[in-house]
Amino acid sequence: MGLYLRIAWRNVWRHRRRTLLIAGAMGVIMALLVFYDGLLVGMEQAVYGNAIEVMGGNIQVHAPGYNKEDNSNPLLPIENPDAVIQTAEALPNVILVTKRIITGGMVTNREGAFSITIVGLEPEKEARSSTIAQNISAGRFLNPDDGDLVVIGQGLANAMEIGLDDRITMVGNTKHEQTRQRTMTVVGIYDIGVPSLEKNTIYMSLNEAQQLFELKGQVTEIVVTLDQIGQEPRVVRALNANQPGYEVDTWIASYPEIKRGLDIDKVVMAVFGAIMLGIAAIGIFNLLTMAVFERTREIGVMGALGLKPRQVTILFLLEGILIGVAGAVLGAILGTLINSLVGYYGIDYSMYTDMDMAGWMALVPDRIYTQLVPFKVLQHAFTVAVIAAIAAIFPAIQASRREPAEALHYV
Repeated sequence: MGLYLRIAWRNVWRHRRRTLLIAGAMGVIMALLVFYDGLLVGMEQAVYGNAIEVMGGNIQVHAPGYNKEDNSNPLLPIENPDAVIQTAEALPNVILVTKRIITGGMVTNREGAFSITIVGLEPEKEARSSTIAQNISAGRFLNPDDGDLVVIGQGLANAMEIGLDDRITMVGNTKHEQTRQRTMTVVGIYDIGVPSLEKNTIYMSLNEAQQLFELKGQVTEIVVTLDQIGQEPRVVRALNANQPGYEVDTWIASYPEIKRGLDIDKVVMAVFGAIMLGIAAIGIFNLLTMAVFERTREIGVMGALGLKPRQVTILFLLEGILIGVAGAVLGAILGTLINSLVGYYGIDYSMYTDMDMAGWMALVPDRIYTQLVPFKVLQHAFTVAVIAAIAAIFPAIQASRREPAEALHYV
């Protein structure tokens, strides 16, 4: 086999232009696949990562029995939340751990009554990285000592026809199911471009929520935010091992619509990749078939020197595989280089963020940064090499069927 490899390697570079053309085409296609993978991951983190952060974080920790309650946001206090927070903050990939109180309620004014989710949070922590805090379009974000002040979404402000410093009546239930009603002043309005969320969620300080809902010093949810989506299972296992007895959920269970969006993106990527690799396979097949015709007399010489059809097949098949490997290496280097550059400098997406985009796409930031996925690079390299080998099978068999005498007289 070593002899065949040496001969095949020499044959590959005897036709330098053809080899560079095939390997270059394969390398460019693979580099595009690697870049698209990185762009897809970057978009996922930018869009879905923001959506997950807005809707409640990557991981939520609740008291036992939380998910069995009829109320979708029951006011079940968590015992010893500081221990959970200390454990979570020590785990890798965790960038923020915060306490919250979440419950359902209603806000009313002269325009009518609107069902909402009330979120009591730690402003001093969440102001640093919260998408809500970074998208305040009017007024300001919350302070820890804010009393009857709330931050509402632009969608709710439009529906209620209110603005800054206007007052609304908020109604909610305490943990003892007693109705609490309080007049709140709008101190800030956030605009994230997703009216459905803006209309349904309002924010207040954790201290005020604890007093209002009779949860002094207590919380009903601990939110764990990670630096990337996809790292949740490892963190959940660590939390369950170190702090057993709590109900630990991820965004996958809490927000299945986001999971469906991610799955659709992956299907689109798979189809796109299959089309690109199919084009590469057809190109390799055509070029190697032409190579067989161009080298007909050479094949005749091989047969005259005693090479059997099986050996000619192996020789041409090895040439196809070597070209495929060269293309895979070139694609891996080129794709990694492109991904690294775009991952550092980013892609200017501001022209699109100024447009009215629907759904979660409204959460796309001004710049998108690709993220290199080493496993995907290796996977694409292996796939390209295999496709090259498969595409070379038919030309190799065709070459082995040439009769030496006929091939020697081929013009």
